[in-house]
Amino acid sequence: MPHNISQPDFRNMVAGVNTTVPLTNNTYVTAINFDNAASTPPFLSVMQEINNFAPWYSSVHRGTGYKSILSTQVYEGGRQVIKDFVKADQDKDVVIYTKNTTESINMLAYLLCENDKNQVILSTWMEHLANDLPWRDKFTVDYVEIDEYGRLRLDDLENKLQKYGGRVKLVTVTGASNITGYVNPIHEIAKIAHKHGTKFLVDGAQLVPHIAVDMKPFDSPEHIDFLVFSAHKMYAPFGTGVLIGPQDFFARREPVYKGGGDVKLVTHRSIYWEEPPAKDEAGSPNVIGIVALTAAIKTMQNIGLDRIEAHENALTNYAMDRLKYLPDIELYTHSQMDKRKVGIIPFNIRGVHHELTAKILADEDGIAVRHGLFCAHPYTERLLKLTPEELDYTANNSGTPFPGLVRASFGLYNNSLEVDRFITALQKIIANKRLYITKYSGVSNVKV
Repeated sequence: MPHNISQPDFRNMVAGVNTTVPLTNNTYVTAINFDNAASTPPFLSVMQEINNFAPWYSSVHRGTGYKSILSTQVYEGGRQVIKDFVKADQDKDVVIYTKNTTESINMLAYLLCENDKNQVILSTWMEHLANDLPWRDKFTVDYVEIDEYGRLRLDDLENKLQKYGGRVKLVTVTGASNITGYVNPIHEIAKIAHKHGTKFLVDGAQLVPHIAVDMKPFDSPEHIDFLVFSAHKMYAPFGTGVLIGPQDFFARREPVYKGGGDVKLVTHRSIYWEEPPAKDEAGSPNVIGIVALTAAIKTMQNIGLDRIEAHENALTNYAMDRLKYLPDIELYTHSQMDKRKVGIIPFNIRGVHHELTAKILADEDGIAVRHGLFCAHPYTERLLKLTPEELDYTANNSGTPFPGLVRASFGLYNNSLEVDRFITALQKIIANKRLYITKYSGVSNVKV
């Protein structure tokens, strides 16, 4: 029977949790957002901090007015907050502000590139396209294998590092999958990478908002060389991302983006670059975004990352326990008590296209989920056990429904009562498949 699991109440900390949305029957219901892996709503503390700062906003760095000096202090002070949050090295690491994780990885790919396709990037089958496509045109890219459950195989990582020898420029791995929620053992991976003399990047977009991250000291075998993440997935959706790495690495390379703000002096004969991180932050910066990110970090620290992880784990396990007893539900992730996992559950309903399931949940019950391939196409294709022939047929036939999954993803503000509503909605879909397929068969863009 549905029941309310013991859980802290974080709902009053997040904007919009009690917003009502319209249904197809012309009634309204309190919306449920189970699409947090894509983006999260803002903390109320973030909104308050933005409102408090807005009257003091001004240009940063060379302005001499009081507001400019204050804005510069806030902007630069954010780097320290971020370093403390992920335990980056206070002296050797730099925090570079970007737009999002995708820009951070693209920037690093350009900075690492030496126009030598003999150099290898070891990515994995689990990766978001943001940690795959930026490497392809600059390096030879190979992918660490996954097991039958979709988990990363560290033995294959070891084998590939041995295979390529000193050619591996970087090992780059997602901290947590945006499809299955599996958390990778980043410090164990770091030890393997460093043993073979290569650097290690963690895509922390799905990890940092849910589990405490420690970059470890530079002299530790478990040290994370580069870390990237996005504020919009951690309750500060105002256009900010982060790239953290060694100061001396960025100092030796020309910036990717060039213009005002990243130079000391320019003549028609010479360019004298600023030192990192300023060298890699050309143009007018997103000061409001930094205000939002630092406010979100402080809020998460006040809550405690251990409490966030425990709550989201309990909620995920509760949802998984209820889902596995529903007929016709196919789950594409596994819960193991000895393995860490973030709050993501991919599934399908047999006989109902993933797009239709998502639309029914939204239109009939006000429940927002995501569907499709989640910008991690090869991983999803493997989870679905699709053949190359099936994929070629889909790609070459515009009228063919694309394969995919439905994804429910939890934030710290979600609760078991919302899961109960979700389960009830799925039971209704399962019991009335034909009715819904008929009802939505004439709706534009819905594949049945």
